[in-house]
Amino acid sequence: MTTTWDSRLPLDLVARMTGDEKHSPAALSTLDALWVLYDRVLRVSPETATAQDRDRFLLSKGHGPMAYYAVLAAKGFLTPEQLDGFGGWDSPLGHHPDRTLVPGAEIGSGSLGHGLGLAVGTALGLRAQGLDDPAVWVLVGDAELDEGSNHEAVAYAGAVGLDRLHVLVVDNQSATHGWHGGIAAHFDVAGWSTATVDGRDHDALYAAFTQPHPGRPHAVVAVTEPKH
Repeated sequence: MTTTWDSRLPLDLVARMTGDEKHSPAALSTLDALWVLYDRVLRVSPETATAQDRDRFLLSKGHGPMAYYAVLAAKGFLTPEQLDGFGGWDSPLGHHPDRTLVPGAEIGSGSLGHGLGLAVGTALGLRAQGLDDPAVWVLVGDAELDEGSNHEAVAYAGAVGLDRLHVLVVDNQSATHGWHGGIAAHFDVAGWSTATVDGRDHDALYAAFTQPHPGRPHAVVAVTEPKH
């Protein structure tokens, strides 16, 4: 999907959200990757948000959702004016997205570690229905991978060859434990296709997002500056 929007637009839209937000670094670490994904890769729009053959995007890294809301507004799921009330008692845009309130949101998020398992289930459900075209994407953070549920999801998806499943790991070096040998290595050993790129380089992100991976799920590790 292409667009005529200027690539600075999401950053300008983030600036409209002035609520009491405690996760600004987490939000900004995801901005470039989210923009490239929605602007150039995902086949979903406000008009096709409920279509069976749409691509699905699941935001597991739900804390600090300002970047996500900004990109949704840039793509027409939200109005820019809705961003102004971010975090307010009467705003649909909470500090974690609510799928019943936010147009385009596939899941509600809160406690970390659930999104990758939900994405595995979504990909399996589509496969069971014979819907082999829609892609399933899930964004997780490097610290989120400390949660044990992710290890089970990674192992299972590789074992059954969920090739319509894609994981975007935004790595701002905030994990408590980390993964020996690097994040991508643990997806590799489980049978995944992987790519590790600069999380601020739009062309590199696009190339990684569209890398062929027949018969295997695909993980893209987008490395950004460390969280402070």
